[in-house]
Amino acid sequence: MAAGKESDAMTMQTHVERTSDRELTVTRRFNGPARLVFQAWSTPELFVRWWVPKSSGMTLVSHDMDIRTGGSYRLVFAHPSLDQPMAFFGRYLEVTPLTRMVWTNEESEDGAVTTVTFTERDGGTTVVLRDLYPSKDALDAAIASGATGGFETQFAQLDDLLAARLP
Repeated sequence: MAAGKESDAMTMQTHVERTSDRELTVTRRFNGPARLVFQAWSTPELFVRWWVPKSSGMTLVSHDMDIRTGGSYRLVFAHPSLDQPMAFFGRYLEVTPLTRMVWTNEESEDGAVTTVTFTERDGGTTVVLRDLYPSKDALDAAIASGATGGFETQFAQLDDLLAARLP
């Protein structure tokens, strides 16, 4: 691998770390300006193209997303192993274009508050996603269930979407 390509590959890795008893932090640098990366997160038609890890076997059955401060979302997923589709829903507490999004995950009392920041530098954008759970037990359960294991695939899918949209 050429030195430049190796450097790109290293910066494009998804880093998932438990940063406290209640918080999981995911960091990834994307090739592209913050306006495109933020657009992929804040435009429902784009978001649904990369959010569901293809390897999970899940399908997005429906989505209703009002991505603005005070707005709400509802995502309904199906999986062959489930008798009924499952819904994930919450509210957008903050949407600051190009820099930050904060939303609740209200499908259970153990849902996290998710904060995503977008920092542009040298033509790329670093995304930091932080899930803050209400308790250590809630984060332990999320990790044990595999609910926190899809970020690498999701972000690789986002890379593909960004590559298709970039000149």
